[in-house]
Amino acid sequence: MKRLTMIGALTVAGMLVLAILAPGATGTIEQDARAVYEVTQLGSLGGTASAGSSINNRGWVSGFSTLPDDQIMHAVLWRDGAVVDLRTLGGADTNSAVLWPVKNNTGVVVGVTETDELDPLGESWSCSFFFPSVTGHTCLGFVWQDGEMSPLPTLGGNNGFATGANNLGQVVGWAETTFHDPTCNGDQVLQFHAALWDTRDDTFLEAPPRALPPLPSDSVSSATAINDRGQVVGISGICDVAVGRFSAAHAVLWEDGVPTDIGDLGGVAWNTPMAINHQGEVVGFANVPGGDDPGDFNAHAFRWTEGDGIEDLGTLPGAVPGDPDDAISQGLGINGRGQVVGLSCGVRGCRAFIWEDGVMKDLNDLLAPGYEGHLVFANDINDVGQITGQAIDPVTGDAVAFVASPIDGGF
Repeated sequence: MKRLTMIGALTVAGMLVLAILAPGATGTIEQDARAVYEVTQLGSLGGTASAGSSINNRGWVSGFSTLPDDQIMHAVLWRDGAVVDLRTLGGADTNSAVLWPVKNNTGVVVGVTETDELDPLGESWSCSFFFPSVTGHTCLGFVWQDGEMSPLPTLGGNNGFATGANNLGQVVGWAETTFHDPTCNGDQVLQFHAALWDTRDDTFLEAPPRALPPLPSDSVSSATAINDRGQVVGISGICDVAVGRFSAAHAVLWEDGVPTDIGDLGGVAWNTPMAINHQGEVVGFANVPGGDDPGDFNAHAFRWTEGDGIEDLGTLPGAVPGDPDDAISQGLGINGRGQVVGLSCGVRGCRAFIWEDGVMKDLNDLLAPGYEGHLVFANDINDVGQITGQAIDPVTGDAVAFVASPIDGGF
């Protein structure tokens, strides 16, 4: 399994890599009068790493789980007490996953899957960053509905990626074009642009998606989320390695297909919106000034609104007295109430947080008595306050998907 030292990456970024690496718990969780969430651990496909990436208002959780050998990962839907393997569009040795808060309540799940085709240019593409094995296969965004996974067409290139879907049936992500972009690094060759597929069009599985352009100064773009108003958020930058960093030079909001730079926290890389609610509030993560290399991951969670602009949500204080404040945080999900969830990482590992009423709180400090695991990250929150992400099982030490539900007194 890959070992990466960075905490962030494009999209569900390092959070999901963190998820696979399963940082250890930081000790006994203190219980106090603020405990208001009850945790349920979700089943897996037999491996030791799973995570919930999205939870909709029907309580459906989607994400990923490794298979028994931990070398292959599949997209998973947890629904009505069952673990549904969404499988892949390739053979037995290919991966798939849901990696973003999808935010669709009508039964649509979107994500990324490897296919049975080998990449003709030898690219690892964005998806390989999140998978436990590098297979050399091309990746495509997928739409899953009514038990069937369908591939989403690209902008002419070999690879694509899907991240979010609204309740109108619009799906966003990014897809390669045919242009050999000179700003690409590593094994990446082709340019990619943010993409919008509309499932209301009967031809959406055959016709290229609508491309959402980067800012005029940039060559590539990627879309990460869309709301029911059709507002899309994502990144704009140079091709780089097709995973965050300088591909995320700018955080952008598209309205009517036109990108607007929504600002940053002082850094020049990793400026990544992750989610947008139906009120137009955006959350994500962005580099703050400092670090030896401007491309290093040095991010804080942010919240953006049209009225207030971009706000640094900071990090959690040290996990135990005497520890320094955490160095890094990521905002990953937001609901219609404006509650934000994510992760905060310091010297003792990472902790799931919830931000509400202007305060970031360690979600581990808000749990009802009886749960002894550790919540590593929270990736999404629905409008009734249910949260999903990844925890460390207190018995096995496995990284497991969870749902944290508010109980009486929580609201």
